[in-house]
Amino acid sequence: MMIKVNKLHLINNSFIISLLGFSVALGGCGLYDKYEQQPQAPAEAFGMIQDVTVGGESLAAMSWREFFTDPMLQNLIEQVLANNTDLNSARIAVEKSETSLKAAKMAYLPSLYFSPQGQITNFNDVTTKTYSLPLQLSMDVDVFGSITNKKRASQAVLLQAQMREEAVRTNLVSTVAQQYYMLQLLDRQLDILTMTDSLWSASLETQKTLWENGKAYSTAVNQMESSYLNVKTQIVDVRRNIRATENAISRLLADTPQQIERKKWGSSALKDRPQNTVGQRMFDLQFLRVGVPASMLELRPDIRMANHAMEEAFYNMQAARAAFFPSITLSGTAGWSNGSAGTVNPGKLMLNALAQLSQPIFARGKLKANLKISQLTQEDLQKKYVQTVIDAGNQVNEAIADCQAAREKYAYYHRQVQVLYDAYAGTHELMDNGKANYIEVLTAQENLLSAQLSEATNMYKGAQAVIALYIALGGGAK
Repeated sequence: MMIKVNKLHLINNSFIISLLGFSVALGGCGLYDKYEQQPQAPAEAFGMIQDVTVGGESLAAMSWREFFTDPMLQNLIEQVLANNTDLNSARIAVEKSETSLKAAKMAYLPSLYFSPQGQITNFNDVTTKTYSLPLQLSMDVDVFGSITNKKRASQAVLLQAQMREEAVRTNLVSTVAQQYYMLQLLDRQLDILTMTDSLWSASLETQKTLWENGKAYSTAVNQMESSYLNVKTQIVDVRRNIRATENAISRLLADTPQQIERKKWGSSALKDRPQNTVGQRMFDLQFLRVGVPASMLELRPDIRMANHAMEEAFYNMQAARAAFFPSITLSGTAGWSNGSAGTVNPGKLMLNALAQLSQPIFARGKLKANLKISQLTQEDLQKKYVQTVIDAGNQVNEAIADCQAAREKYAYYHRQVQVLYDAYAGTHELMDNGKANYIEVLTAQENLLSAQLSEATNMYKGAQAVIALYIALGGGAK
């Protein structure tokens, strides 16, 4: 049996030594440099804030199960996180990125192909049959960091996908909580309006009795009835809003419209103040601890995602730089062939090895354009990163301001309801004794209803503000 070995091209000791020396020299070009984390947020990222704890551990370090203590709300959030379509899409995007990263890591390995060939030739009534059964191997040598930088860029893409999933999860936790508390607010408003409906109905009957006895005018009855019917329409509106909010939560659940179970928000008694766990926390100055700005960078998924986007751009720029340098490919073939001597079994053993170096000289400006585009992309993402940090600090400042405003207004609303309730009770008693006209009674009734609804709305806004602060600081992802 004869063994045929083709000449190995371009491989000798001097070439290898020269290549290694050239590669070491290129190490100073930074083609293998790693991306460095961006600097921490400035100390003034939150702006001027008062009445809250700055420094120490942020409330964002709490898991959402610790932050939201209502078991019904916890169960609802868990269902949404398990079934929501957007979150499942984000999970799938992470799996796609993981697959792409695995493929990028496999680029270091050689490729191996089995490509058998057969040929039959007939010339001048002479038939020749030839065949070859080769295994072809090819491998790119990552001397100038092209494969490494592409792999690192793929890893940055995976990290972005993971942060995007966290951002979707955080947004869902916030949205579900706000919708849940909106339902509680609407229930509270419905209780107030239902109680008002009962009281105003009694006032209307009293006014009708006074009119029938000649102690009141028909215009008083008409005005009373108009206000009473207005309460009726508000009840219809609130019930419709409850249905709309439940439908919105059902969409988050990726389910058909259904009734959402929730706890009652406080008592329906006129003089009782509404209670809400998250809303009440706006009064707890020790609870409203914002931590230091640097911790926000470690917890907020959008800031981390912006940082990983810069990381991807950095490695893409490195890969664009590496494209200017030679690419080295090692390839070889091993197999059996009968050559051109007719059918011989077994054929001759065929071995072939090749080292190929390709140095780009003129690529019609494509390489320079790719490098310039990657540099501009990196610059753009750096500016967007800074803006993301600024926006995050602004959101924290706004949430704190909303907490402070709701807390300050709470005492005023609570006192206003108490005063107006006493005024309403006194005016109604005077009307029963014929000592107050219908305008005074109407004014007292409408002012009390407005104050009660405003107090409940302010409590909901306080809950919204605390949730917004929790999310703005990076909470809700775990």
